[in-house]
Amino acid sequence: MSANSNNQNTSVGAPGAILSEPQWNAITQSISGLSAQQLTWVSGYLAGLAASGQALPQGQAAAVPAAAGEAPVLTILFGSQTGNAKGIAQSLQAKVEAAGYSSKLISMADYKPRQIKNETHLAIVASTHGEGEPPDDAIELHEFLGTKKAPKVDKLKYAVLSLGDSSYEFFCQTGKDFDERLAKLGGKLVVPRVDCDVDYEAEAEAWVAKLIETLKDDFTSAGSAAVAMQTGSAVAAGTAAQVYTKKAPYQATLLTSQKITGRDSVKDIRHIEISLEDSGITYQAGDALGIWFKNDAALADEIITLIQASADQEVTVAEHTLSFKEALINKLELTLSYPGFVKAYQEASGCEALAKLLEDKAALRDYLADRQIIDIVRDHPHPVTAEQFVAACRPLTPRLYSIASSQSEVEDEVHLTIAHVDYDAFGNRHQGGASGYLCERLEEGGEVEVFVEPNDNFRLPENPDTPVIMIGPGTGIAPFRSFMQERDAQGAEGKNWLFFGNPHFTQDFLYQLEWQGYVKSGLLSKISLAFSRDQKDKIYVQHRLLEEGKDVYQWLEEGAHLYVCGDANQMAKDVESALLEIFRTHGGKSDEEAKAYLLSLRKAKRYQKDVY
Repeated sequence: MSANSNNQNTSVGAPGAILSEPQWNAITQSISGLSAQQLTWVSGYLAGLAASGQALPQGQAAAVPAAAGEAPVLTILFGSQTGNAKGIAQSLQAKVEAAGYSSKLISMADYKPRQIKNETHLAIVASTHGEGEPPDDAIELHEFLGTKKAPKVDKLKYAVLSLGDSSYEFFCQTGKDFDERLAKLGGKLVVPRVDCDVDYEAEAEAWVAKLIETLKDDFTSAGSAAVAMQTGSAVAAGTAAQVYTKKAPYQATLLTSQKITGRDSVKDIRHIEISLEDSGITYQAGDALGIWFKNDAALADEIITLIQASADQEVTVAEHTLSFKEALINKLELTLSYPGFVKAYQEASGCEALAKLLEDKAALRDYLADRQIIDIVRDHPHPVTAEQFVAACRPLTPRLYSIASSQSEVEDEVHLTIAHVDYDAFGNRHQGGASGYLCERLEEGGEVEVFVEPNDNFRLPENPDTPVIMIGPGTGIAPFRSFMQERDAQGAEGKNWLFFGNPHFTQDFLYQLEWQGYVKSGLLSKISLAFSRDQKDKIYVQHRLLEEGKDVYQWLEEGAHLYVCGDANQMAKDVESALLEIFRTHGGKSDEEAKAYLLSLRKAKRYQKDVY
């Protein structure tokens, strides 16, 4: 469809009665690549020039106003795995434009690293992935800035906002790396770097405001016409349909929570169906669904008893005043543990054992690896006020799950594939916050707050005839179910190949009948299965990849897109190692050439990952 539109555009000839063909060509070349904001400014400038009745002598360039020519441009680069960094970067650009500054918003995946030497003002918003690693779209720039090829940037003024999770050892490492490397290359940090934890919104907003204020002396107004037109657009957008977001979720209905692993499986995997009826919510294959969940009331009661606090004591969380028990259930993180809680709880309780533990970072990490917040309180029960406990906790944050359905198939529903985290440890039962809520505590027909989190880094090819390779063991199968439903609805002619793995064929083949149906219909061209515990030697998806290496490489040479979903810490790394081996063995490439080939796939958005 877009190809047809492009053909129509290119077929439009120059308006010969007004412009000569060379003039028309010059105009189209000049505006090629301009952003929407820049096009708006240009249109306002040209309208003003026409209104003045003045014409430029042939060959003479217009005197470019300071706003367009002399004013610097703020380049906003984002490196985002789940979309949070992108969202902040978009918000920054909107506020930058409202202030009248010129800006460019670019994903690091689309940015040429050597361009860094030409920048004068740069804002970086980057998340940290896995154990201190950059997200996929930031890898090339991150590596380039750490090499000898990186240029000096003595004239660069820059700012960095890092996103991370303090429960991980290398908290916000990617942002720290960008800051350190740009400083070594001569760049000047204009506002202090901010390292945001999972509850990042307030800190991010403050950083954006401070950056805009700091840049005020360097930037001049981009012109009243542009600002006026932007304001008009904002008003028009305000009349659009309700948009549900993380801050304003939709009250949906749980339709189904069905176990899809066998009775003897070591895993409890659930197929979840949620109604979006009358919401107007739309999503694409590859997107995620955000779930706001409630903590177990029994967990809240136990904490109240252990710290000898009052359930009815009023507390304030993010400007909401409510009872302590309500806060524990609805507003505070009680499952994921992190060093910040231990520090704050120790200071409030005066616990000597925790004070000693805090002195040894390695021991603290080991201690927290297997424990939830409740375990820490159980191990060290001390009288603490409700206010102190609230201050020690993080605000509750929603969990994101890859969507396992296409609206072309399920219409006003959304489906998820969720591993119910449910295990015994230290003499007590433990459940995941969101998975326990969806899989056990919330009854069918109950209400749950949801929102769609777009994932532009995990999209089907625009051309439905393009071959697709999908690698998704365990619950990593979820987005590929949505891919197949979408490809089926499209009548896509492109070949489809699935690699799936789990412990046992008889117990853990998720959506088995559906996949067999796709094979029978011919939509699924090939399926490679790795059931790790069904034979003496464990077999995983990376082993099947290596076995099928010749065909995998051939598919890629034919233009296939390759997708990986699932565990980031081990599986995704093993799959990447297998791919590099395939490129060496079947592509005759050296180590460097294999890495370059993988990078070329990533840059062309033909190698995409949704890992966690």
